[in-house]
Amino acid sequence: MYAFTLEQPTTLADAQRFSSGGAQPLAGGQTLIASMKQRLLRPENLVDLGGIADLRGVKVEGQNVVIGAMTCHQDVANNADVRKHIPGLADLANGIGDRQVRARGTMGGSVANNDPAACYPSAVLGLSATIVTDKREIAADNFFQGLYTTALEPGELITAIRFPIPTKAAYAKFRQPASRFALVGVFVALTPSGPRVAITGTGNGVFRHKGLEAALANSFTPEAVKDVVVDASDISGDLHASAAYRAHLVAVQTQAAVRQANGG
Repeated sequence: MYAFTLEQPTTLADAQRFSSGGAQPLAGGQTLIASMKQRLLRPENLVDLGGIADLRGVKVEGQNVVIGAMTCHQDVANNADVRKHIPGLADLANGIGDRQVRARGTMGGSVANNDPAACYPSAVLGLSATIVTDKREIAADNFFQGLYTTALEPGELITAIRFPIPTKAAYAKFRQPASRFALVGVFVALTPSGPRVAITGTGNGVFRHKGLEAALANSFTPEAVKDVVVDASDISGDLHASAAYRAHLVAVQTQAAVRQANGG
C-alpha cells in the first residue's frame, strides 16, 4: 500500500463535499482495496461512505423497492421485502461471491464499478431500475456504458436504486469456479411493459438481448427461447470459455431463469 488520506463522514453532505473535492468514494472496497494493493489504482484521498446511515436499508414505496446504495449483499438477500416482492433479486444477492464478500460488498459500489461480469448490473438493467444519485435520477438503460464505465459524473454519488416490482423475475448464473463471478449470468423479468432479458459476463458490460425478449413476449416459457440464436460474434472469449460456449450458455441460462421465474 502507500500513503493516502481517509475521510469518514457520517452525513451525505460531508461526503459530497469530499467527493466534489476529488476524493475517491469507498463503498464496500471489494474492488477498490484490491486494486490499490496491486498498484492498479493510487488515489491520494478516499472518502469512506460506510458511516452514512441514510445510505443503507430497504423500503417499499408504492410499486417500487428502494435499496440504499450502501446496503450490503447479504442484507439484500435476507430482507423480507426484497424476498416478498422481487425474490429473484434476493437470490441473486445471495449468490454473489462468498460469505465474506456478501457481508462487505454493497449494491451501490457494485453498480458504480460496473464490472463486466458482476451480477447486480443485470438485475438493475433487467428490472428497468432507476439509479438515484445525489444530483439526479438515471434510467438503467442509460446508465451502463461499457467496461467499468457508467453515466456517473466525477464526484457524483449513488444514494439508492429504485426497482419497479415485476410480475415475475429470476436470475440464473453459470459461475466461474475460482472467482464466483458470472461466466454467464442472465436476469429475466416480466414487467408491465413486457419481458426484459439482461446478460452479464459475456463482453464489455451488461446488455439486453432483443431476440430473447421478443421470443418471451410471445410466450414467457423456456421453450419459447430454445431456438433463439445468440450471435457469438458479439460475445467475448477468454481462457475460461470461448465466445461460442458463452453464446450457448446465454440460451441455456435464459431458459433456466424463465423456468425459475415461473416457479419451476
